[in-house]
Amino acid sequence: MGYDVHRLVEGRDLWLGGIKVEHSLGLDGHSDADVLIHAICDALLGAANMRDIGYHFPDNSNQYLNIDSKILLRKTVELIESKGYQVGNIDATICAERPKLNPFIPQMQQCMADVIGIDAEDISIKATTTEKLGFTGREEGMSAYAVVLIQKD
Repeated sequence: MGYDVHRLVEGRDLWLGGIKVEHSLGLDGHSDADVLIHAICDALLGAANMRDIGYHFPDNSNQYLNIDSKILLRKTVELIESKGYQVGNIDATICAERPKLNPFIPQMQQCMADVIGIDAEDISIKATTTEKLGFTGREEGMSAYAVVLIQKD
């Protein structure tokens, strides 16, 4: 299981699931702050008992400054493959008030499937709001949860 959260700010692009989503605000972070991919990376690393995304890709390293999170996802898959694992499937949820994300889900699925090397049908992405409650409801940030199944070769 993986979880991630990033603050929404002006002057940044909004990247989710590897695609740029048009919105007036973007997510703030050391990388491109793709909260969905970060949650998935954490879930994959955790399932393989390989610590977390911050351990492998520290947010104080210039090597990862403004990096495309698709690169982190590919490197994460390579890490779990080095231990003999393959991605089975992914189930993820993005929590955001705006923008409405359902129209972007098929493109996110295909983008991440291409990076991981699995079928888009093996990636479930759901979008929900928090009914205007908490930091997500106040549109201060977004969060994402992910659960993955990995299997030995």
